Amino acid sequence: MAIPCTYVITSKKSTLENGKLMGSSSPVFPSPPSANLTQDDLKKLAAYKAVEYVGSNMVIGLGTGSTAKHAVDRIGELLRQGKLKNIIGIPTSKKTHEQAFSLGIPLSDLDSNPAVDIAIDGADEVDPYLNLVKGRGGSLLREKMIEGACKKFIVIVDESKLVEHLGGSGLAMPVEIVPFCWKFTAERLRKLFKDSGCSAELRTCPEKNGEPFLTDNGNYIINLYFKKDLGDLKAASDAILRLPGVVEHGMFLDMATTLITAGQLGVTVKNK
Repeated sequence: MAIPCTYVITSKKSTLENGKLMGSSSPVFPSPPSANLTQDDLKKLAAYKAVEYVGSNMVIGLGTGSTAKHAVDRIGELLRQGKLKNIIGIPTSKKTHEQAFSLGIPLSDLDSNPAVDIAIDGADEVDPYLNLVKGRGGSLLREKMIEGACKKFIVIVDESKLVEHLGGSGLAMPVEIVPFCWKFTAERLRKLFKDSGCSAELRTCPEKNGEPFLTDNGNYIINLYFKKDLGDLKAASDAILRLPGVVEHGMFLDMATTLITAGQLGVTVKNK
C-alpha cells in the first residue's frame, strides 16, 4: 500500500478517473489488474519511464543504487540498439562507472563536461515538495555535485520511498565527514538535532568485521536517525554544513525537477 502523499500516490480512498489519479494532475499508466509486481519490478518501471526523457547528443548524469541501475542498463541497451547516439555519461560513483563502462556507455566527468543535460537517480525518501534524502548507498557527495549541475534532474522511486517529511521513514539520513576525530563530529551532529530525538551512528561494513564504511572519496559516513520532524530543512542543512569536519549531507533540497513514482496502481509523473 502506498504511503499517504497527496499529490503523488494517495491512500486506499484514491480512485482513477479519466486516466488520472484523483488529487493529482499527473498521468497514471495502470498496471494490468492481474499483475503482482515486486519492488524491483516497480523500480524498473520508474527507471524505464525516466529514460524516455533521454535523447541522442545528451550529457547524462548516471545515478547510483538499485533503481538507478535499471536506468543505466536501459541506456546501455538503447545505445547498443542504435536508438541513442552520441551520448556521454557522467557516473555518480565508482560502482556506476564500472557498470556503465561494461555496457559501452561513453564516460566523462564534470571537468570536461560541466553542463549536464539530464540526470536520473533514485532517492531514499521523497517528501511532498520533492525534497529528498539520498546517499544511503554512500555516494551522496558525487551525486549532489553532478545532479546540482544538470538542467533536469529526474528522480525515480517506488512508492515505498514517499514520506510526509524527511526522516519520516525512520531510516538513515547520511552525512559524509572526514575521518579525523569522527566521534567528535558525530556527537556535534547529534546535539544539533537533539530536539528531533536524533541519534548518530558511524556506518560500518559488517562484511569487513565492522570496519568503517569508506566513501569513494575516502571519507566516513554518519547515519542520523530522527524521531521527530526536522522542521526548517534549509536551516537544518545550513547548520550541518557549518560544522567543521562535515563534507556533505544527504538532504537534496529544491533540486529535483521531475519525480517518477511506480506503484501497484501504475506510474505517476510529477513535474515541479
